[in-house]
Amino acid sequence: MKSIYYEIFESLRNRIEEGEFVAGSFIPSEAVLVEEYECSHNTLRKALSVLRLHGYVQPIQGKGVKVIWRGDHRTRFLLGGIESFAEAAARTGVHATTEVASFELLEADAQLAQVSGFAPGELVYRVERVRRLNGQALIYDINYFLASVVRDLSPQIVEDSVYLYLENTLGVQVTTSQRTIQVERVTERDEQLMDLLDFSMVVVVTNHTFNQDGIMFETTFSRHRPDYFTFHDTAVRGY
Repeated sequence: MKSIYYEIFESLRNRIEEGEFVAGSFIPSEAVLVEEYECSHNTLRKALSVLRLHGYVQPIQGKGVKVIWRGDHRTRFLLGGIESFAEAAARTGVHATTEVASFELLEADAQLAQVSGFAPGELVYRVERVRRLNGQALIYDINYFLASVVRDLSPQIVEDSVYLYLENTLGVQVTTSQRTIQVERVTERDEQLMDLLDFSMVVVVTNHTFNQDGIMFETTFSRHRPDYFTFHDTAVRGY
């Protein structure tokens, strides 16, 4: 289950993105929001802190919390947060579907261990997924899930949402993700599964994701067509 402060953060983020609070305006005061969300001041401040770190607001001394977020035409995947593909699609208002291109349970050999980061001998689900946004195959994911954590995984679950399955069915908390971004040449598999137009390069986001016990349960290589996405993060000096 998500923490209360994170649910408040998501609510405020959605209200900003939907235009209820526009760039340059101030969100309601802390007292008003505490009453509206029926939460403590500390919980609200934590939600506002996350909202600030994601680049949506900036506290102004003596005035309040000012909205600084400005939308753009591209889909925004937040590097500073952890959200599923379905959550990102719902947040950005695009029609999204997932197709499972391959699904298998493997015992990690030396080569798979080197690629995935899991130990040799561990059971790992290897999954390939094609993500379509507004009908276009724009993302090709190669996922490795640790079977001892992501138990009884199935193609249907993978097509829906692994994170929702973890949180709502297995009671696993998704807590931390380490990410790197690089640009790579298009592979033959990319050409088979993606609508690449004339692009010869893809943007690859590598994720190593951990649960509440500090166990890495997922390694994902998410391959994106470069013209459609903005990977957004915010740096705060002296925070």
